[in-house]
Amino acid sequence: MQLTTSRTSNYHSQRVDLYPAHQRAIWRRKMTTTAIIGLGNMGKGIAKRLSGETNLVLSSRNAETAIAFAAALGNGAEVLDIDNAVQRADVIILALPYEAAIEVAKHSGLSGKIVIDITNPVKPDFSGLTIGHTTSAAEELQAIAPSAKIVKAYNTVFASIFDLPAAQTATVPVFLAGNDHDAVSKVEALVTASGFKAEKTGALDAARLIEPLAMLNIRFGYALGRGTSIAPAWQDL
Repeated sequence: MQLTTSRTSNYHSQRVDLYPAHQRAIWRRKMTTTAIIGLGNMGKGIAKRLSGETNLVLSSRNAETAIAFAAALGNGAEVLDIDNAVQRADVIILALPYEAAIEVAKHSGLSGKIVIDITNPVKPDFSGLTIGHTTSAAEELQAIAPSAKIVKAYNTVFASIFDLPAAQTATVPVFLAGNDHDAVSKVEALVTASGFKAEKTGALDAARLIEPLAMLNIRFGYALGRGTSIAPAWQDL
């Protein structure tokens, strides 16, 4: 949820090791490269959490700002234009507003790649969603990029949550939906590495439920005054 301003300047001071060592070794041996397209609050928040967990490539309209952010991030993060970022990456995170993500989804280089959709198709005044129930942002992106492996993730998490200690977010769910089982499993590993709890919800049409859940979280946070240090979760009783 790209609606808040990042509050921390020390990207690594709060990192704790929550990712099982054997899974971390497997992830790194595969030399996975993750490209984050867009460096708003969400893109930067995800980058901070994934720094050192995967080879990071960053792409932004403002190259100068992206270069400065990559330098502060460390761990070998690179800045590339969108064409080269897409070509280099195994996993591509669309950290963009929905309409901008639609344009990137037209890129031919996404074919065969895992593409993480974090968008919510919100109205300009945040009063509701522009689409839903019979389709979803994730499904629309998949229709535009049929050869990509679209996985819904991170869309129910406010940007400010990424600034919390990883230990504090280890039980915060990130809901996943996708049609490609292997792609979803790889995104599950990435989400866990970023300090959250991955919750699989099934095929990509589950995004029709996940996106309204994010809208409810926005309503709690803003219209009902709960703030952005909240996240939806299920509790076993």
